[in-house]
Amino acid sequence: MIFTVLTLFPAIFESPLNESILKKARENNLISFNIVNIRDFANDVHKTCDDTPYGGGPGMIMKVEPIYNAMMHIEKTFGKPYYILLTPQGRLFNQRDAKRLSRKNHLCLICGRYEGIDERITNFVDEEISIGDYILSGGEIPALVLIDSISRYIPGVLGNKDSILHESHEDNLLEYPQYTRPEVFMDMAVPKVLLSGNHEEIRKWRRKESIKKTIIRRPDLMERFKPDKEDELFIREIMEELTE
Repeated sequence: MIFTVLTLFPAIFESPLNESILKKARENNLISFNIVNIRDFANDVHKTCDDTPYGGGPGMIMKVEPIYNAMMHIEKTFGKPYYILLTPQGRLFNQRDAKRLSRKNHLCLICGRYEGIDERITNFVDEEISIGDYILSGGEIPALVLIDSISRYIPGVLGNKDSILHESHEDNLLEYPQYTRPEVFMDMAVPKVLLSGNHEEIRKWRRKESIKKTIIRRPDLMERFKPDKEDELFIREIMEELTE
């Protein structure tokens, strides 16, 4: 997959994209990155990419022309991508979006700055996405969030292909509790079932604990969760335990 990022601050991406899983995926030619400086496509000698808002108001607004020019350059050089505008006004990003977007061959992530981007840019994008109901200084951090999350679904990026199946939010449940050595720490012991070697009992314990953690910490996710008969039994047991 190709990730193209349009930004005014390309240096932000230098370290994150050259570490850990993303670095290995890049070295193995599973993903590639084009970090494009929007300022290179400004129309004037001063490389101006922002201006005061029509109608007045605080701050500066990113100009539409440099971004559009950069988009045209991308299409001529790498082919037409699927354009995503990172904005607080976008639809909230979730795990299903990561899986869906991982099927695209080329994503272009557009990072806003200042007080926002000239609204006319929305006529040229395919989707607007937000990573949460809060304000950041720009779209660069959200772009990195999308790259990391989406990349995990690309075959070969994760060393263990089953890892993604058991992560939080994969089936609208939080991940079950995890433990490692030492077996006892400050009188807190690892649950005995995990030491039993009984794989079926461990599977059941993990599934039940996953549901329990979701009910307690993220009950909103339960509205989208589709339990099977075993899950329904676990839910009844959990609710009885919580009301004791």
